[in-house]
Amino acid sequence: MNDLDLATELADLADSISYRHFVAQDFTVETKPDLTPVTECDRAVEAAIVDRLKRERPDDSVLGEEFGSHGTSPRRWIIDPIDGTKNYVRGVPIWATLISLYDGQTPLLGVVSAPALGRRWWAEAGHGAFTSALGEPARQIHVSAVDSLEDASMSYASLSGWKQLGVLDEFLDLCDSLWRTRGYGDFYSYMLLAEGAVDLACEPELELYDMGALVPIVLEAGGTFTNTAGIDGPFGGNALASNSRLHESALDRLGRVAPATVRTDAQA
Repeated sequence: MNDLDLATELADLADSISYRHFVAQDFTVETKPDLTPVTECDRAVEAAIVDRLKRERPDDSVLGEEFGSHGTSPRRWIIDPIDGTKNYVRGVPIWATLISLYDGQTPLLGVVSAPALGRRWWAEAGHGAFTSALGEPARQIHVSAVDSLEDASMSYASLSGWKQLGVLDEFLDLCDSLWRTRGYGDFYSYMLLAEGAVDLACEPELELYDMGALVPIVLEAGGTFTNTAGIDGPFGGNALASNSRLHESALDRLGRVAPATVRTDAQA
């Protein structure tokens, strides 16, 4: 079985666990030390994926949000079992399992599966980015051709993080320069970007597992994914993604500010 087929099966496995509990709302919620919520479903999904990877790819390493790192191979699977847990616990359908595979810092593939939305997105390096309604034929996706900020639409997560980063005024200035802003949030901002529905997406503080699966999909759709200082990829502590045409202008508006904490490959 090739890597993308395996990632697809891992997404199916995750959906079979997370979706039925989301519909039933029959889970408990705890607060982690960083004050973010976690459910038994987060842990069950990650445990099931890790167990399958141990059987199918025993030589690969794994990084997951809930159980940390396993193994030392540069070929590493990066897992966020439920991205958007706050939505999940409140019955909001915008949440997904994020699965990616990297060789060192090079993205090989990404899969984002959002069963409550009935959607999935995926990409493999050099083969384009795709989406489908679950069970329906796939269609290739591309970023937009919008080339000026005043014509652009941006999706973001919240305002508070930009204040903590020290660039709230710059962020609001960027918002004021745009045609439209909406807070779709989490993975969904970046999938809308990859589909060409929005032109910019950004968040001021993220972990590697929040971004790993997003990067190959955005890149294969023709976009650019950096942190707010312009460093490529998911290792820079936060994210600014675009249709490529608007990237430099957006970085300039934000002041090309470095995040407070940069997570390198060695730290992750």
